[in-house]
Amino acid sequence: MHYIDLHCDTVMPLWEDIPGKNLLSNTTASVDLQRLQRGGAMAQFFAIFLLTESAYTRLGRPRVSDDDYISEMIRMVKKAAESAPDRLAMAYNAADLQQNFEAGKVSAFLTIEDGRSVTSLEKLRQYHQQGIRLISLTWNYENCLAFPNSLDPEVMEKGLKPLGFEVVAEMERLGMIVDTSHLSDGGFADLAAVAKKPFIASHSNPRAISPHQRNLTDEQLRILAEHGGVAGLNFAPGFLSADTQNQRSSIELLVKNLDYMRNIGGEDLVALGSDFDGIQGDLEIDSADKMPLLFQALEKDGWTARQIEKFAWRNALRVIEAVM
Repeated sequence: MHYIDLHCDTVMPLWEDIPGKNLLSNTTASVDLQRLQRGGAMAQFFAIFLLTESAYTRLGRPRVSDDDYISEMIRMVKKAAESAPDRLAMAYNAADLQQNFEAGKVSAFLTIEDGRSVTSLEKLRQYHQQGIRLISLTWNYENCLAFPNSLDPEVMEKGLKPLGFEVVAEMERLGMIVDTSHLSDGGFADLAAVAKKPFIASHSNPRAISPHQRNLTDEQLRILAEHGGVAGLNFAPGFLSADTQNQRSSIELLVKNLDYMRNIGGEDLVALGSDFDGIQGDLEIDSADKMPLLFQALEKDGWTARQIEKFAWRNALRVIEAVM
């Protein structure tokens, strides 16, 4: 079974650029090219997470501008593709993905997690020219586009800002996927009211199972489905069960969450957004090469081959075709 993973944070810890610690072969991360190939990956969406001050301190790196950081992350992913041209290739639309797949190559898509650097439509167009094809409007803090998920009900009700509405419209025009993971409930509602193309939650689970504010309500799952979008299953332990402090991400819990999302939004809603290298805990599926274990578990759970294919890659491909 092939798959498309809509979110991983692998390029963030690789910023140290240590020899032997890269996207091709890496023993310290969950994702590298070798394991993507062994797991059957068609495409991996690589998130460029905009670092916080604490992250710079943890990595021991001096603070740089968001634009310089984004450019460096793009360079690293493209460098990896250039180093293994017969196995890994950049992709910017569905045609690229299909061409790469037929040639036996894994496709790499570039994304930005946290739209704080999108301070103008000109900046957005710059990122598109650099190859960015998906942007998560927020992370966990308010930015120039919108308000984030929050335990504060007042913040959670706030939505898109004026620039956020403009950016959403321009992203749709340019062919960039709008991602609601980390967005407030108010922002989700605002987006749903104006979106003309499918939008997604790249790495979010159902809030009915795990009450974490990062997860999606039943209404949001239905709205995503109505818009032709998808919700990418997040492997983070705290997003999978009623105990948001849970530290164990089991295949059983992954299947439980998928069953719920499929029952609420239909089989066209579910997709994969592992959040590899952005999450911690005891992960039963802790690397890209183990992804087939999930597909085998779904088959045992009664999912048909067609339903598993939709979850694994067909639903994500449909969105890529519709938006890019």
